[in-house]
Amino acid sequence: MRTRESSGVSVGSETAPHTGWQRVRATVLAYIALTKPRVIELLLISTIPVMLQADRGTIDIGLILLTVVGGWLGAASANSLNMVADADIDQKMKRTQKRPLARKAVPTRNALIFGIVLAIASFLVLFFAANLLAAILVMITIGFYVFVYTLILKRRTWQNVIWGGAAGCMPALVGWAAATGTLSWQPVVLFLVVFFWTPPHTWALAMRYREDYRAAGVPMLPVIASDEKVTAQMLGYTVLTVITSFVLIPAAGWIYLAIALLTGIWFIWGVTKLYRETRAGVELKPLKIFLLSNEYLALLFCGLAVDAILDLQTVANYF
Repeated sequence: MRTRESSGVSVGSETAPHTGWQRVRATVLAYIALTKPRVIELLLISTIPVMLQADRGTIDIGLILLTVVGGWLGAASANSLNMVADADIDQKMKRTQKRPLARKAVPTRNALIFGIVLAIASFLVLFFAANLLAAILVMITIGFYVFVYTLILKRRTWQNVIWGGAAGCMPALVGWAAATGTLSWQPVVLFLVVFFWTPPHTWALAMRYREDYRAAGVPMLPVIASDEKVTAQMLGYTVLTVITSFVLIPAAGWIYLAIALLTGIWFIWGVTKLYRETRAGVELKPLKIFLLSNEYLALLFCGLAVDAILDLQTVANYF
């Protein structure tokens, strides 16, 4: 008998959770899936290096860990509430049909309460572990992601990931605020790096799952535009990402400078190659750019973290 996989919760009789332990395990896994654990990796990539840069040469492990926990709770809340709002279209997309609400592994009401509780917990952790500014910024992030991106932009305009992607940039501001209690130009630069990085990263994935988005009625750019136009836009945002990353060079050391230059060239080269392949009419492999974009951002921020930990003389001090 044919069955359908469902990420820990079965559909066919061969995998049905018969015991109490199996049911508990399936339920726990379903709630974990609501938080989109893999998406939260971006939180770690951007928050920790920003906090290290904010206080170069100093590592406050306790504050960093609590800030990451608070930020994780906030991101988990936003992702859970996003699934509540998107349950109908998740059922129409092959890529998302196994999500908890799409396969009815978690009641919608429970998922809503779960998301709200996570938001409250996030605020409390950041307020007591860091400061009010960091806690408020996380609440703004959750509200923007759920109400502005998910409920307003996502189904109405191809620019959804351009402006809606601002929510994914907020860890840079939260991390800096948690470490210093204020904001400055440096976290804004890193915010913009992630802001410009988001469209080519997301559109590469959307090119691969174009038919899913079309079936769900989500007007992602690859759904409504030609591949040549999409890859041209991706290249433009990639160049903006790399140029913006250079703005931080005076406040960092030579390690960050080298990493920003090398990975920037690599990122631009990869997207340029995809654009040229599009114009040449060859078979495209956009997922390579999706993975490349992840690697670029991880290397850039890890380079910043190492640079900040070593606390080498900043580039600006040499002039």
